[in-house]
Amino acid sequence: MRPILLKGHERSLTYVNFNYEGDLLFTASKDNLPTVWNAENGERIGTYNGHQGAVWDMDCNKMSTRLLTASADATCKLWDVETGEELKSFPHRGPVRGVAWAEGGDEFATISDPFMENDALISIYSVPEKSNVDSYNLTPRLEIELPKENAIKGTNVVFLGLNTSLFVTFDDGSIRLYDVKTGAVMNSIQPHQKKINRVSFNKEKTLFITSSADFTAKLYDAIRLEHLKTYKTDRPVNDAVISPTKEHILLGGGQEAMSVTTTSGRAGKFETKFFHLVYEEEFGIVKGHFGPINAIAINPDGRSYASGAEDGYIRLHFFDKSYLDMEDPVPEGDLVEN
Repeated sequence: MRPILLKGHERSLTYVNFNYEGDLLFTASKDNLPTVWNAENGERIGTYNGHQGAVWDMDCNKMSTRLLTASADATCKLWDVETGEELKSFPHRGPVRGVAWAEGGDEFATISDPFMENDALISIYSVPEKSNVDSYNLTPRLEIELPKENAIKGTNVVFLGLNTSLFVTFDDGSIRLYDVKTGAVMNSIQPHQKKINRVSFNKEKTLFITSSADFTAKLYDAIRLEHLKTYKTDRPVNDAVISPTKEHILLGGGQEAMSVTTTSGRAGKFETKFFHLVYEEEFGIVKGHFGPINAIAINPDGRSYASGAEDGYIRLHFFDKSYLDMEDPVPEGDLVEN
């Protein structure tokens, strides 16, 4: 496997993802510079300058024209992808932990942490692409408060069901579905007993996989919210993705960041693990990072993947022909005799 090492951030990575077409790679870190790269050769195209704190999350719209960034500086910013121009800044009452576009790109949602006397919030903003950005209202069209007495914070947010519901994960291991019109809770499940670090959906949004500090990643039916598979490891799982072309799961994590300086790369378990989606079996690892892997993304064409770690590096891996041509063996117990 041929990796390209990308060094464009001064601090640990928080987010990596490809755009819808797979030709751009977006990355964010605990520095304040969201960055875009050429996904074919690893060349840095540019940065989005304006944040004053760590950038926790990003989301590029389907047409790769507009980008959203969520930051610890208590703002969510809207950018022009091509020019890097900041189009609008949306102030929040606390650090913004997650952001997501709605289908169609005319609305977006954010999740923000509690700060001082302010509760944690889930917010939905209206930003029609055909309207002038000066007309955008900085006040959310809907706010859902998460009272401090509940002591939970949102970690990820995604629009589902053709923008009829908002899917939110929490640091207590739970998931809730909210009605986007009323803010009412439509459904809730408890996949984990510890924090859900990341959630990732397949392209059709029929499946999702959660990554948790409880050393597991879990695959769910996104329509019925039914648990399907569990992928067990010996480390906290920070991110996991579903391959678009194979029945494989890519999973990354490692020991707690505070312990990294006292641990070698071999002992810290900083590899990307490969699991079979159906059989839940680990069948491979890819080494290289010198700190916990915080974020993983796989190209929509299934031919490459990127990982970002606590060491401040992004590794862009291109799969060998042998992997791309590989056919998954059927376990002997599953063979049916005629």
